[in-house]
Amino acid sequence: MVLSELKEGEKGVIVGVRGYGSFKRRLSEMGFIRGKEVLVIRYAPLRDPIEYRIMNYEVSLRASEASLIDVVPIDSYEKPQEDFKGTFSSESLNTVVKREEKTINVALVGNPNAGKTTFFNHASGSSERVGNYSGVTVSVKRATFKHKDYRIVIADLPGTYSLTAYSPEERYVRDYLIQEKPDIVINLVDASNLERNMFLTTQLIDMDMKVVMALNMFDVLKKLKAELDYDEMGRLLGMPIVPTISSKGKGISELMERVVKVYEDQESIVRHIHINYGTEVENAIVALQNIIKKDADLVSFASPRFLSLKLLEEDKSLQNVFEKSEYYEELKAKASKHKKIIEETYNDDVNTVLTDAHYGFISGALRECYKEKDVDRHVYTQKIDHILTNRVFGFPVFLIFMYFAFYCTFTLGAYPMEWIENGVAILAEWMQNKMTDGPLRDLLVDGIIGGVGGVLVFLPNIMILFFFISLMEDTGYMARTVFIMDKMMHKIGLHGRSFIPLVMGFGCNVPAIMATRTLNNRKDRMITMLINPFMSCSARLPVYLLLIGAFFPKRPAMMLFLIYTIGILLAIIMARVFRKTLFRSADVPFVMELPPYRMPTTRTLLKHMWNKGVQYLKKISGVILVASIIVWALGYFPRTTNYTMDYDGMRTEISELYEQTLTNAEEEEIEELTASYEQQIQSLNYAEQEEALENTYIARIGKIMEPAFQPLGFDWKMSVAILTGAAAKEVVVSTLGVLYQEGEEVGEDSVLLQSKLKASTYASGPKRGEKIYTPRVAFSLMLFILIYFPCIGVLAVTAKEASWKWALFLAVYTTALAYIISLGFYQISGLF
Repeated sequence: MVLSELKEGEKGVIVGVRGYGSFKRRLSEMGFIRGKEVLVIRYAPLRDPIEYRIMNYEVSLRASEASLIDVVPIDSYEKPQEDFKGTFSSESLNTVVKREEKTINVALVGNPNAGKTTFFNHASGSSERVGNYSGVTVSVKRATFKHKDYRIVIADLPGTYSLTAYSPEERYVRDYLIQEKPDIVINLVDASNLERNMFLTTQLIDMDMKVVMALNMFDVLKKLKAELDYDEMGRLLGMPIVPTISSKGKGISELMERVVKVYEDQESIVRHIHINYGTEVENAIVALQNIIKKDADLVSFASPRFLSLKLLEEDKSLQNVFEKSEYYEELKAKASKHKKIIEETYNDDVNTVLTDAHYGFISGALRECYKEKDVDRHVYTQKIDHILTNRVFGFPVFLIFMYFAFYCTFTLGAYPMEWIENGVAILAEWMQNKMTDGPLRDLLVDGIIGGVGGVLVFLPNIMILFFFISLMEDTGYMARTVFIMDKMMHKIGLHGRSFIPLVMGFGCNVPAIMATRTLNNRKDRMITMLINPFMSCSARLPVYLLLIGAFFPKRPAMMLFLIYTIGILLAIIMARVFRKTLFRSADVPFVMELPPYRMPTTRTLLKHMWNKGVQYLKKISGVILVASIIVWALGYFPRTTNYTMDYDGMRTEISELYEQTLTNAEEEEIEELTASYEQQIQSLNYAEQEEALENTYIARIGKIMEPAFQPLGFDWKMSVAILTGAAAKEVVVSTLGVLYQEGEEVGEDSVLLQSKLKASTYASGPKRGEKIYTPRVAFSLMLFILIYFPCIGVLAVTAKEASWKWALFLAVYTTALAYIISLGFYQISGLF
């Protein structure tokens, strides 16, 4: 806990002081050091500042300052037997810390593709997503684990190249470090690309953070036959450096040992160094620091040296922080004066001067401790890129890969899909035989097993599709697709980096929309968000598989590829429309790293598949289960129906006639008579069930909607499925499963949902006896499902990333477009 959390009259023992530079030194000089006892005297009338007693004198601190002092309550342990003089020995203090299970807050910071998330997973035992391209982590991921006597809370921050707040990730990381003030920062550095990765390290040095460097992918450095004296480099940088291989979990335990030592101030190598920016810049920093140090709020906010640099850079994202200071005008004038001197001296802008100084420092450090052999490190990557990014072969290879992914989704997924179908049927039959007739049995068999089971069968297909998406991400091929697609994306009014969120949309539109944070231009972000729902997410896949398997069994992969392609074409068209109308803007430069190809581990790929499968099962057990129960209830009640025919009497007549005919029939006629009898009874039962269903609440809702959807070829059941699918697209399948399961006998001869759809006919009206579902109707329904109203999750994240106004616009325009396109297809195709 922190000192500001202690109440009046409570005592605590100081176990650590956070903060920066002179602020931290000032607290130490006043007696706020590790092992000292501190008593809370009183709060000011407005609860801030707070008066404390330490070393037998009173001192007041603001709550913001007290929150940077870590303490443990003195009442939580027995007093040591030693002669107590207000300071605890290291041994007794460590006992307190151990009993309180002291927490170390760690921030994990590094460049994209440095292996940060893999490190996070191994260190914490977590299972966050790993991807070999920029933008996988778009928000902080936290995990907690124990290392010896300490509780480590590690935060995996977005991959970023710097802390200049040029992009949303950079600003997010910088704001997190400033506001959360982690105890230790683990700077994960790609050992095979030190010069570029260490630019971020130099900025952490400017921020005066306690840093431990993880020299990751150290095995790659060895393969390049490079020599690095990382101990010497650690002395030059003032931070411990530990080689790691996060993909194999090597070096992580040793790194955590150094984290603990740095936290306990037992690491002799740790020292704060200054990057020398040259005489003019250093003079400017000193002048600005002298003013900043007069403002306690600024000093407690961030390192004065770091703030001085931000003033010289005219960082707009920190403008509001400086404006609150009573010294703002003085700071502004001083920064402007020195900025002019610097730019005149170097004949360049301040940002370039500072960047050159950073890389100059890095080059000097590497000259001291790094020797590189003359090895072409990119030979394999270049050979592969010669094919995958080739002008002739690039696009065909990408299309073939995607088609192969869809083909495997159908063919390989068919076997486990059949096993799950059989398991669901066996469970339903067992449940029906064990329970007595009544609403509870109908709910379990028809509502839950029929609805949820209809969606569960598509779990293998979804896992296979995610396997291929994971393969693209982990190998580095995803970044190459951006490279080959940039010009095309530019033609339709999008940035090349928009391609990554769009491809992620094939998995789930929610994280895909969150991934648009990697786009620097707001208009690019908005367009990408508004067209992302056209990327067929995994939630739509069960609907496609159901309808394609039933009505296009001869060319399933081709039809699936077609519906995905239509979504992509619609996204292209709407992006062009939006760029020409709502979001006109100048082009944004295309700068993106092309990481080296890496062989993904089987463990990582299988883990990704498993995680997505678990997420899907959670969704089934949540929103889909609830929706299935609601749909069943609406389709089950009311139970009283005024039938138009005497179904019981008709069944009796048919049975009596069958018995009479069977008595006089020849042996070879019995089988034919029995089949005819069963067919008549089944048709009569179906007609009775259909009439009962049309009297239910859900039918009444569907009948109200049916006139609006009839021009698209949909009956009332499809209309209801579309309505419930607004919550989640998988609910479309569960709704149809519940509606067509109503009243069926479940057993070994039970027909599958696909067969029920193919066999269903209109029970009344001018189309009585005609097939409800045809390939034409099925394709019209697939088009509507592809385009219309995104799920509630997509609207919620759109509102968060943009506003509710844009979320509402997204819901309305996609539904209107879906209606127009499905109507056009159904009506025009009916002419041929």
